[in-house]
Amino acid sequence: MSKRFLYNILCAGALLCSLPASAQTGSNVYGKARLMNEIDSGYRGLWYHIDSGGEGSGEYLYKYSGGLGTYPSNHYPFSVYVPGVRKTFFCFGGTDSTGQTLYHEVSYFDHVTGKVPRPTIVLDKATNDAHDNPVIQVDREGYIWIFSTSHGTGRPSFIHRSVKPYDITRFEYVPATKMVNGKEVLMNNFSYLQMYYTDSDGFLGLFTHYDRKKLINGMTNCRDIAWMTSKDGIHWSEWKDLADIQQGHYQTSGQQGRRVGTSFNYHPDRKVKAGLDYRTNLYYLQTDDFGKTWKTVNGNPVGLPLTAVTNAALVHDYAAEGLNVYICDVNFDESGNPVILYLTSKGPEAGPANGPRQWHTAWWSGTRWEIHPFTTSGNNYDMGSIYIEADGSWKIIAPTTMGPQPYNTGGEMDMWISRDKGKSWEKTRQLTDGSRYNHTYARRPVGAQPGFYALWADGNGREFSQSHLYFSDRDGNVFQLPQTMTSDFETPLRYKAKGMEKH
Repeated sequence: MSKRFLYNILCAGALLCSLPASAQTGSNVYGKARLMNEIDSGYRGLWYHIDSGGEGSGEYLYKYSGGLGTYPSNHYPFSVYVPGVRKTFFCFGGTDSTGQTLYHEVSYFDHVTGKVPRPTIVLDKATNDAHDNPVIQVDREGYIWIFSTSHGTGRPSFIHRSVKPYDITRFEYVPATKMVNGKEVLMNNFSYLQMYYTDSDGFLGLFTHYDRKKLINGMTNCRDIAWMTSKDGIHWSEWKDLADIQQGHYQTSGQQGRRVGTSFNYHPDRKVKAGLDYRTNLYYLQTDDFGKTWKTVNGNPVGLPLTAVTNAALVHDYAAEGLNVYICDVNFDESGNPVILYLTSKGPEAGPANGPRQWHTAWWSGTRWEIHPFTTSGNNYDMGSIYIEADGSWKIIAPTTMGPQPYNTGGEMDMWISRDKGKSWEKTRQLTDGSRYNHTYARRPVGAQPGFYALWADGNGREFSQSHLYFSDRDGNVFQLPQTMTSDFETPLRYKAKGMEKH
């Protein structure tokens, strides 16, 4: 353990001791959750679903469902490549043999050997809610950080750090604090977290916090999007809001060096068709100084939080077209210009009635936003990731082919390439085919390398099932992480339409 981090832990421990006794005990820190630090026998993803709230029916009852171990798009990253050890460290929402609880698990892919170890179960989150999935970061000294989010305020959130650099076998609780009215208080709740890191700046977290407000239909739970920073991962700044429009927002973001850009929608407040099920509009803001200032895409500073529906961050007014907006990913081209990947649909319910779900890219050319559609798919939550290749081409890995549970979340994974900034696309490869379950939520690693380019899971879109975890290389070859391991390190199985093979 480094002297700097030990000093910070001692300081944070002193602060924790100054809090009321009820906030100091391990049982009250974790609630029903528990720190495990146990080696798992293999890779099992979490199955999860949300009903359509009575608006869907029959086979399309679930608004989203399936293998959601890398859900949602508002969590990032699930994987980080570390050049010094040539490993991609990753986390996922795992589960026990019954599939009834969420494990926060961590592992790595060794780019030298092509093998993976048994994953470590860091935490039993004491829920089966995939919104509580973890995210990961790795600091400049090689320590691995696991940020355990929560869906709202009903459960606590946690930060854990590996005991040793580049080592996944044991993690320790970090008693993180935040500033509130000039005082440090325990930070034990955050939602929808996207965590960024640079050696010079430390951590920048984009997240959601919940606020009850009196709106058109009475007291309403609203989702405000905000940011926070920390040099050491222990002492965090005051929370500051990016936007607070009507019933709130979902944000999805990306990083290029010190630049972090966030794209978000808003949840309208009105008598009918209100709230998160009718999320709409596309907005974008960015920071080049790790949160000290936020600007529009053309460099103009903005006053925060944004509170008006029409504002300087607006990319496109989809509310005027009556369309929902579901944001998948944000990346940057070679000039530092943002590219946003997202879908639009006619409504929140699953099934063909609100289709087609139209995929789009929005790219800032330097003078204007260029928005282009490129394909359609069957579900509002058919999430994928966009890559900017070294030659300037764009690549998307996403479940855009209808899967074995059509119109439910996910499908068969495809690879698309554009060589003209999103104006036209070619599907160069269907990564999966003839699958038993839908594949969902392909996630892009930080510093993605050719051998480990996207991470995702599968699961039955219509009923509870087991869930497998997969990754692909840059060429689109797919590998399944071993569900049951007979040795400490194993080579993942090569995916084939009719099974798996050793690679």
